[in-house]
Amino acid sequence: MEKTKVLFVFFIIWTSLVSYNACFAQDDDCCEEYDPYGRDSLSEQQWQKQMDDLNARKIALGTTLGALAKDIDGLNGTLADNNLQKAENDMYAAIGMDKAGLSDFRRKFDETEKKISNRAGTCADARKMYFDEIAGSKAKCLPEFDSRYITMKSKLEAWEKDGCGIAKTDQYTVVKGDCLWRIAGKKEIYNNSRFWPKLWEANENGVVSAPGKIPKKITNPNLIYPGQVIKVPVLSADDLSKLKDKTYIRGIQKKSDKHKKDTGTIKKVKTKDIKKDTKAPPKETKKEDKKNKTPDVKK
Repeated sequence: MEKTKVLFVFFIIWTSLVSYNACFAQDDDCCEEYDPYGRDSLSEQQWQKQMDDLNARKIALGTTLGALAKDIDGLNGTLADNNLQKAENDMYAAIGMDKAGLSDFRRKFDETEKKISNRAGTCADARKMYFDEIAGSKAKCLPEFDSRYITMKSKLEAWEKDGCGIAKTDQYTVVKGDCLWRIAGKKEIYNNSRFWPKLWEANENGVVSAPGKIPKKITNPNLIYPGQVIKVPVLSADDLSKLKDKTYIRGIQKKSDKHKKDTGTIKKVKTKDIKKDTKAPPKETKKEDKKNKTPDVKK
């Protein structure tokens, strides 16, 4: 009985609590929604103005961000240019020349490379203009020239080994107005007038051929005759070295000058021979041009 009373009291208390909670319970839908932008406190026009202002700020910030990004790119470009300029300055310092000097080196390199590849002129000329200068420059080690220089050097050495075969013909027929100096300067011969002593040396004891009573030897370098077919020897490296030797050149010039002094005697002999022979030999050409020291030609 006592136990029943306790249960009854517990039931009454539990019912009272349930009824209390039911009386004070609220629906979630009736709670006020949180409005961070305060739209409920603004009119539609005020809210729209606020949104327009925010969009304008967004656009302005985007423009500012774009300008800043452009400034950053500009600074990066300046930094890159500064680094590039520093690298160029370091390169010029390493090779011992400036920008203008490198440009001149490039011109000489291209010219010499073409000359050696085509074997134009003489290998001695190629060394002088401007292979030896290129070989002594640090600029040849730049990536632009490195492999090309090695190839050019090999070609020049092969050319010199072949005897600097500069003559494109092994003989030449003398025509009116010729002299050994002019013949040596012809492109198809040596392309260098200073090499005339080699022509004299090769034909002093006999030319290839000569018509009629035309001399068969060139004993006097100042007297050559139209119709003479002279030898054009290929110049070896030793020949080129000898032609650069001032002692050799002075000896040749001295010998040539002696022949020039004897020219008067030769003329007298020829004049005397003409009286005895109804068919006179060709007349002499003008004497050597003193300025250029060009050997005379007898026509």
